[in-house]
Amino acid sequence: MTSRVFGKSSVEAQQRETERLAALESLDLLDTPRDAGFDRIVNLIKEIFTVDIGLVTLIDAHRQWYKSCSGLPSDEVPRGDTFCRHVVDCEEAVVVQDASKDPRFSQHPAVTGDTHIRFYAGVPLTTKDGHIIGTVCAIDRRPRSFSDRDVGLLHELAALAMDRIELLQSAATDSLTEALTRRAFKQEAEQLISLALRHQHDLSCLTLDIDYFKKVNDTYGHAAGDAVLKRVAATCKAALRAGDLFGRLGGEEFAIILPHVNRESAAAVAEKIRELIASRPIDGDFGALDVTASFGVSTLTLVSKDIETLLAQADAAMYQAKHEGRKRCVSWASLQAAQGTGSRRRVLKAGTIVFNDRRSSIDCTVKSFGSDSAGLQVSSSAGIPSEFVLSIKGEGFETRCHVIAQDRQHLEVAFR
Repeated sequence: MTSRVFGKSSVEAQQRETERLAALESLDLLDTPRDAGFDRIVNLIKEIFTVDIGLVTLIDAHRQWYKSCSGLPSDEVPRGDTFCRHVVDCEEAVVVQDASKDPRFSQHPAVTGDTHIRFYAGVPLTTKDGHIIGTVCAIDRRPRSFSDRDVGLLHELAALAMDRIELLQSAATDSLTEALTRRAFKQEAEQLISLALRHQHDLSCLTLDIDYFKKVNDTYGHAAGDAVLKRVAATCKAALRAGDLFGRLGGEEFAIILPHVNRESAAAVAEKIRELIASRPIDGDFGALDVTASFGVSTLTLVSKDIETLLAQADAAMYQAKHEGRKRCVSWASLQAAQGTGSRRRVLKAGTIVFNDRRSSIDCTVKSFGSDSAGLQVSSSAGIPSEFVLSIKGEGFETRCHVIAQDRQHLEVAFR
């Protein structure tokens, strides 16, 4: 491992970015489910400014993720490809009246291609502590002016979005599935873990992700996707005991805490729920859909004794299940034995994947990290070699690693 040497301005920029990502991590909003409150803000943007596109976004180390979007087909884009990165870099509003005449954007694919963006106005989504965690944007496909009053209105809408974020911090239940929200799940899980450690009894964690869920939404629409989520959640809850915890971590990812359950029994529970989900096609106006899920299992130990570690390890096992063909259950213990990897904790750090004799690099977000392995998120894993150098910006960390599991946007790596 080697340390990088940065100039003073670069060090300051890295420190700001580290603090920004820490603020984003503390809110625990990335990849959370759709929310009607943000959708209303986006609709207001379109109505007030008479534009084609409205956005409320969050920006991590490698991507811009749309918490709410109206007018664009995707739900995230690489950070380097966004107009909004300029808002984060300069820490103030950015207005582009005609992108085709702006040297920063005139050759951008969203300007020259079918998306045909011409007008852009973006303001920072800023926490009370002054950290910019994302943007609120009004975008149009024709050039237009934008007055100081308009910028002020967009700032007010950003303040409304931040108010909504703060309100969601206290929400306990996901409105669609009636599962615990991610924050509430973690809070209650920590209490159960404390009890397990104090009384020295077993506790296990399961994570599950619905296979090919994006294809369901893209093919049959969000109503079909919502029906799938509700059925999967109901199936899980029906199979659990009264004292078990069930939460929705993200769009199609759920988690379960099983008190007084050891590793072998947890694997059996995971397999039972997996079979129940697979055995029940979901019927609706969209027809009948066969649904499957991939599961990861982790267990409380003297090392893995907090919810972030348990979730990180269960996630790593779950991605291994997807890597092996989906619709199966994998235990962290089996993955650890096969790969020789140690404990890992959930984080949110800026990283860079470096390969091709250091001539090529791809930004990534480090989502979990241990002494000998990590979980990375990328915009696309296509083209990333099986071995590369991982550099974690701002920490002077750099090491060679190899891929042990991957899917479309995730890489599980072991350090060499």
